[in-house]
Amino acid sequence: MDNSFLSMSANPVVAFLQKPTEEFTKADIIRYIQHQQVRMVNFMYPGGDGKIKTLNFVINDKNYLDTILTCGERVDGSSLFSFVEAGSSDLYVLPRFSTAFLDPFSEIPTLCLLCSFFDKDGKLLDSAPEQTLAKACRAFRKVTGLEFQAMGELEYYVIFDNDDRFPAIDQHGYHESAPYAKANEFRAKCMLYIAQTGGQIKYGHSEVGNFVLDGKVYEQNEIEFLPVAAEKAADELMLAKWVIRNLAYRMGLNVTFAPKITAGKAGSGLHIHMRMMKDGRNRMIEGGHLSDDARRMIAGMMQMAPSITAFGNKNPMSYFRLVPHQEAPTNVCWGDRNRSVLVRVPLGWNSGADMCQVVNPLEEKTVVDTSMKQTVEMRSPDGSADLYQLIAGLCVACRHGFEMDNALEVAERTYVNVNIHDKANAEKLAQLAQLPDSCAASADCLEKQRAIYEMEGVFSKAMIDSIIRQLRSFDDRSLRKQVEKDQEKVLQLVNTYFHCG
Repeated sequence: MDNSFLSMSANPVVAFLQKPTEEFTKADIIRYIQHQQVRMVNFMYPGGDGKIKTLNFVINDKNYLDTILTCGERVDGSSLFSFVEAGSSDLYVLPRFSTAFLDPFSEIPTLCLLCSFFDKDGKLLDSAPEQTLAKACRAFRKVTGLEFQAMGELEYYVIFDNDDRFPAIDQHGYHESAPYAKANEFRAKCMLYIAQTGGQIKYGHSEVGNFVLDGKVYEQNEIEFLPVAAEKAADELMLAKWVIRNLAYRMGLNVTFAPKITAGKAGSGLHIHMRMMKDGRNRMIEGGHLSDDARRMIAGMMQMAPSITAFGNKNPMSYFRLVPHQEAPTNVCWGDRNRSVLVRVPLGWNSGADMCQVVNPLEEKTVVDTSMKQTVEMRSPDGSADLYQLIAGLCVACRHGFEMDNALEVAERTYVNVNIHDKANAEKLAQLAQLPDSCAASADCLEKQRAIYEMEGVFSKAMIDSIIRQLRSFDDRSLRKQVEKDQEKVLQLVNTYFHCG
């Protein structure tokens, strides 16, 4: 890789070592720590609640540093995961050198590394979040010969005191500029810090949602990432949420990734874009059109959509977002450039037109291969999702499409290119399957389809059992109907699940 590009990296470890992260070695980590006078090391890893956990080390000497980097440390697995028994709960956490970044918040120079879990026998923990996703990706490559890549659109609300200056128009915050959008500077700082942790960001902007409630301004924002290997995509999103929360705390703001704040206002989703790669080529496009492989991928998601909510919609408020006319999906279908469907095929730069030259007449006409940009987007998940389970579940669903004999037929039958919530399309709407309307219903769907997730050993039986048990514990089969018109009860639920995921 050209060193000039490495020097431009927002990750200071990359810029110093002049290496891409995938080439980091233990010697590189030690050299960085010594030369940059790093005083502490943090091991970081996801827990069963989806939030990032941290173990701190003070660097005593080089031998101790070498020991923790080589041997890791012991943690209590039963306090992290419900599927780990307390009677045999010790696990090891081992740092992955490729994930190293300098903590952007710590006054003490601190190097952070994401970790993998190992069992007592020194084997990768079968049910660990990152291992489940890694197994899903290996199974996808085995069946398709392709690499599964993903990226997320991370939506969140920023909450602050209302001073009545330059008020935004209710529910019209999309891409708004300052001073009508107040959280733009906060978002820009978040993006910079996320990039410093290694996140590959596409862009950021204010989103539709904005409103005033009890003297507080609620302003919706979004940070969207670039497609990377699926395992890395989950790491990036987990760290991004950690960055956003930390920066908000330090700036005296509050943030939430909750799927729904109040009735009639835009909810926050976590849309996941996917593509398939081989030999550096995007296999989503063929001859300028969506490929048959992409349609198989979509068919798999159509088949598995009811149970994907078990990974991507983890608390009762998720199902207050998945209602008609809120730009959130309710039916199992897909379409081009259509935001009323479950899986959207975004505009993909396939026209062949040189738009740059049109608006910049001094530029010579150029032919650019834009096929790398094409993805498909799953729109049901939200910020309550377990990121590793969700992306692993989507990977399994996409692989399943290649295993279905009738995949192309399913893709054709579920294709919709109209607003399905328009009264004129009621007949088409009636033919489509619906997404679950509660955590309990999602658990039922996962129970019915669990065998597909457990194939190739991707999801362990213990993990599936744990997810079903957790979802059913909410006992929410009729909750939405009971409280959706009672604003006070809805707000109580919002407060209960405010800091989800």
